[in-house]
Amino acid sequence: MLALLLGPLAVAANVVGGDISLLPSYEAKGAKYYDTSGHSIASVLPWLKDQGWNAMRVRLFVDPSQASATEQGEGVCQDLDYVVGLAKRIKAQGFKLMLDFHYSDSWADPVKQYTPASWAGLDDAQLNDTLYSYTRRCLQTLVAAGATPDYIQTGNEISYGMLWGPVGTPTSQLKKFTVGNQASQERFLAQLAAAARACREVCPKAKIVIHTELVRNVTLMNNYYRAIASADYDVIGLSYYPYYHYSLGQLDGALKNIENNFPGKEVMIVEAGFYHDWQPTSGINYDYATQADTYGNTYAITAEGQRAFAAALVAKLLEHPVVTGLFWWWPEANEYGVNWQNPVTKSGWYNAGLWNNQNGRAMPALAELAAFAPEQPVNGDLTGDGAVDIDDVNALINAILGKGGAADKTLADLNGDGTVDIDDLNLLLNIMLA
Repeated sequence: MLALLLGPLAVAANVVGGDISLLPSYEAKGAKYYDTSGHSIASVLPWLKDQGWNAMRVRLFVDPSQASATEQGEGVCQDLDYVVGLAKRIKAQGFKLMLDFHYSDSWADPVKQYTPASWAGLDDAQLNDTLYSYTRRCLQTLVAAGATPDYIQTGNEISYGMLWGPVGTPTSQLKKFTVGNQASQERFLAQLAAAARACREVCPKAKIVIHTELVRNVTLMNNYYRAIASADYDVIGLSYYPYYHYSLGQLDGALKNIENNFPGKEVMIVEAGFYHDWQPTSGINYDYATQADTYGNTYAITAEGQRAFAAALVAKLLEHPVVTGLFWWWPEANEYGVNWQNPVTKSGWYNAGLWNNQNGRAMPALAELAAFAPEQPVNGDLTGDGAVDIDDVNALINAILGKGGAADKTLADLNGDGTVDIDDLNLLLNIMLA
C-alpha cells in the first residue's frame, strides 16, 4: 500500500498527436522547422509537447530493404533499429507511444497486405507462429530500450485481413478476409490471436488497436467488427480522410454506430489528414475538391481550409466521449531546407502535413489539434503537479489541520460536503488506490 501511495496515479485522458515516422529522415537531410511566426524550432518533439500534443505514432515494417525503389522513395524505411531510436526519443519526452505494425516489408493498406519476403514460404500455421514470435521480439526489444508502447496496432488498415501472400502472386479469397467467408474469418482471427498473445505477454498494460478505414461504409464496418468480436483487442482504430471517407457527417454516423453496437470499446482516429495546398491525387475514390458533399460543407484546400477542418474535426470528436485518441498522419512532412535534388520523399511532396514545404513554417491547423486533449484538473491533485501522490496527502492533512501552506479548501473538499476532514482523506486514499 505504501508503494502505491508514494507513486503517482496514472490519469486517463484523451491523447492527441501524429504519426511522425519520417521525422529522423527529415532531420538527417537538414529540414528546417519554424513556428507559424517564423521562429526556428530547435527540436521538433519538445516543441510539439509544448503545443499540447501528448502522443506519437510510429510505423514498423518487417524488412523495408525489400520494398521497391518507389516505395522507399515514399518513405518506407522504418525497420526495427530505426523505430527503436525514434521510440526512445518519443518516450523520453513524455509522450504516449502507438506502435503500428505493418506486417509487411512495405505499405500495408486495404488494397495490399503482402506477406514479408522472408515469410513467403510459410503455411498458415507457420505464419501464425512467426507472427507471434516476430511481434514478441519487436516488443521485447522496445521494452529493453525503455520505449514500451502504450498502444499497439496489430496490423495497419486491415479492413480485408492481412498476409495475403508475397508481392506479385495472386491473392485468393481465402487469404483475403471477407465478411461472411468462414474460412477467411478463421484464418484472420488466428492471426489476430497470435499477435495479441505476444502483446499481452510483453506489454500487458498496452492497449491493442484493430485498425480499419471503413468509415465511408458503415454497414461493412459494423459487420467487420461483429465478425471479429471474439478477437482480443481494446480499441477500434479508424482512418479518416474526408477526401476518401466523406464529410464529418459521415464520420459522426460511423461513431454513433460504434457507440450503439460496440459498447465498451474505445475509438481512436489513428490517421487523419487534410490538404493545405494542391490536391496531388484527383479523381481517385472520392475527390473532395470537385464532387458534391451530400453531408455538409467542404473546406478549401488552403492553409485556412486545413485549419478550419482540423478545428471542426476536433469539435465533432469531442461530441463522442468514446473517442479517446486523434493522430494526424505525416504531420512532419517538410522538405524546406532539404536539397531539392535529393529530397526525403521522391514521389512528390505531401501537402497534408502540418508544415509548409515552401518556407518550413508550421501550418495554423497544428495549433487546433491540442484542443482534443485539453489539460484538466485531476480529482485529488491538490498540489497541481498533474499527479495524485503522497504530496497531495500531506497537503490535505495540512488543510485538515489548518496549517499554513495548506491546499485550497475548494480542492481539498473532495466529497463536496462543505468541510475538509477525515472523509476527504479517505476519499483521496481511494483515488490513489484506484
